[in-house]
Amino acid sequence: MQSSVAVRDTLSPIYRFSGPLPARKFHDERSIGRDFVSVRASQATATSNESRKRRPQNMEGEFFVDHRCIDCDTCRWMAPQTFTRINEKSAVFKQPSCEEERLRALQALLSCPTNSIRTEKPPRDILEVQKTFPLLINEQRIPGVYYCGYHSEKTYGATSYLIVHPEGNILVDSPKYKERLARNIEMLGGARYMFLSHKDDVGDHDKWSKRFRCDRVFHSQDVGVSTADVEMQLYGDGPWSLGRDFEIVYTPGHTKGSICLLYKPLKLLFTGDHLTSTSESELNTIDEYNWYSATVQVKSVRKLLELDFEWILPGHGRRVEFRDTQEKNSALEAFLATKEEDLLQLV
Repeated sequence: MQSSVAVRDTLSPIYRFSGPLPARKFHDERSIGRDFVSVRASQATATSNESRKRRPQNMEGEFFVDHRCIDCDTCRWMAPQTFTRINEKSAVFKQPSCEEERLRALQALLSCPTNSIRTEKPPRDILEVQKTFPLLINEQRIPGVYYCGYHSEKTYGATSYLIVHPEGNILVDSPKYKERLARNIEMLGGARYMFLSHKDDVGDHDKWSKRFRCDRVFHSQDVGVSTADVEMQLYGDGPWSLGRDFEIVYTPGHTKGSICLLYKPLKLLFTGDHLTSTSESELNTIDEYNWYSATVQVKSVRKLLELDFEWILPGHGRRVEFRDTQEKNSALEAFLATKEEDLLQLV
């Protein structure tokens, strides 16, 4: 059975000596092993120290991005006045020039999945910034919908959300488990459900489930070893209701068990990795990371034409807000026309 979390292996280098070993008497084979492990550990430490250094593409000043950046784009949409993309990774192109820009930069620092955003000195106000999460996305248009921050490297920096609702709060996908964030969510009422859109973004689901004693909702086609004990496993093609206001839509393609969550009264669609938007404001299905079928995914995107929503809140990429359902459908039709033509050329 396939694991529910995509494992990204990091290959350990094999160290070879260029000449004979120095003349030395070893007491036994264990001491030889200890010396070899010591060499590898020192090399690994050197590599780690190098990766933590400031990228030369950064503007001089307090904030910088180090070499561990995985180009997840989080800091660039959280604090676009400070961060940009240079040579396939993030970098600081302009230091914060006011309190609001500094706050956004520190929020991005806390949300970075690899802790790649750093400051020359420990920021004195970081504890106050921690209290700002989760963040309201748009109190006027979509009240009660929060962005959790604290992206996890386990999910390659996926975005997670909190929906505060009178029938019980819903945690959408998994942020990195942090007790400070858990306490802040607890003050908002905790979580009754944890909606898991697909197997890539389950992250610390088990820790959050134990912390809030919430029921996890997950499609059976994506269940693996680490999610075998999920409380609410979905079977078939749906749709399924989660209370009065929420509908779960089966959208296979990115993975075999991908699902979306439609918040009907607010016309919001939480899409996981099924559909997102790039920094160029173009709809995208992240084909380079498709784990099941690009053809099936495009068919699932077509199903979205039947749904009434004006917002896309994805797991990766940028949020999308449409003026109305008509604009949403026009954008989807244009996207589908291009994708379906591309797929025909591959046949």
